[in-house]
Amino acid sequence: MKLMWFHLMPYTELPEDFRTQHPSVWVDIDAKLFDAKRAHHMYNDFMDELEYAAEVGFDAICVNEHHSNGYGLMPSPNLIASALARRTSDTAICVMGNSLALYNPPTRVAEEFAMIDCISGGRLIAGFPVGTPMDTCYAYGQNPSMLRERYMEAHDLVVRAWTDKNTFAFNGRYNQQRYVNIWPRPIQDPHPPIWVPGGGSVETWHWCAEMDYVYCYLSYYGYKAGQATMQGFWDEMARLGKDRNPYRAGFLQFVGVGESRQHAFDLYSEAAEYFYGRCLHVDPAWATPPGYTTEASMRAGLESQVRKAADSAVRGKSTGERFASTSRDMQGIVDNGYVIIGSPDEVAEQLREVATNLNVGHLMLLLQYGNMSKELTRYNTRLFAEQVKPKIQGMFPDWEDKWWPNPMAAGQQAVPSPFSPRMAAE
Repeated sequence: MKLMWFHLMPYTELPEDFRTQHPSVWVDIDAKLFDAKRAHHMYNDFMDELEYAAEVGFDAICVNEHHSNGYGLMPSPNLIASALARRTSDTAICVMGNSLALYNPPTRVAEEFAMIDCISGGRLIAGFPVGTPMDTCYAYGQNPSMLRERYMEAHDLVVRAWTDKNTFAFNGRYNQQRYVNIWPRPIQDPHPPIWVPGGGSVETWHWCAEMDYVYCYLSYYGYKAGQATMQGFWDEMARLGKDRNPYRAGFLQFVGVGESRQHAFDLYSEAAEYFYGRCLHVDPAWATPPGYTTEASMRAGLESQVRKAADSAVRGKSTGERFASTSRDMQGIVDNGYVIIGSPDEVAEQLREVATNLNVGHLMLLLQYGNMSKELTRYNTRLFAEQVKPKIQGMFPDWEDKWWPNPMAAGQQAVPSPFSPRMAAE
């Protein structure tokens, strides 16, 4: 079992009346709510938290890409990952990921990921999301009906740029480059492991099976809501003749650890209610533009996480009836499994059940969410690392994780010099 510490980097100071006074946390969020000087402290706290997670022994630290929103302040996760590559030593760095269809040319992704892999000594996991419609179609203006084609072409270009040892020309529908010859190139051979985050698209399942990539279900709504999607994924793997190696999959779960269940309930209520009440307040107008959801996914009845959040914002209206019961109070959040809470023993037992039932070998843990303070995040992280992780990390011993980074040996890696004011002055 691999246990990975995931950070969304949410803006932690949205006003209490945000849900009633503002239409959406995404796309058209009011710029006047952003305080750059406060964000300076948020970013530095967030990076401290990621570095602390590496220090206490998580197998990986994870970042991702979002645009024009207050729920994830990482339009460029590569900037964060490059800093983490320098400030950590043996923890995998998972960039989940770069929305390939947004880069022109996509060779920019190949170059920047290669830089991170080199700086880190070969510790990069390369995530390639198609991207949410808010990020791709509205914030960045991509045509939703062409998004998946653009993504696929960009993927082919990036992988070829990593693996082709000679300069080549690329002549695609969306990208034409006479000379492709990236410098630097990644340490990992033939390239860093590729993971694909998704919300349940049938085509994404097929493609992960075909390419032998890890499929990651980044669920905001926990293991209960994720059961159907993960069962669909494994059913499709069986139909395609793939084995049930749990390391083919990743799953995101919110967690809060305390001395007891009640203690955890009291500790994490404010942060959880902030996240589900403000960070997921999405205007339904942005959720599903025509052409974004494929026919196969619609026929399968698969619903994106963001669409669920958007539909919950219109309680009582026809488009929101299906998810009118989406919880924003802590009791409902816990009862529905959005956030797993309890003592270390209780959390470990629940996570073992999640990993077993979903057959997932890569658990991505959100131990900071909403407006959780740096101190509480550190407490949650430390308690998990010390008292939960040892109880579950031995799961799936009979399976090989073929999709994990293959870094340079520790003795071969560079050791950053300690920083001092004197060195800076010189």
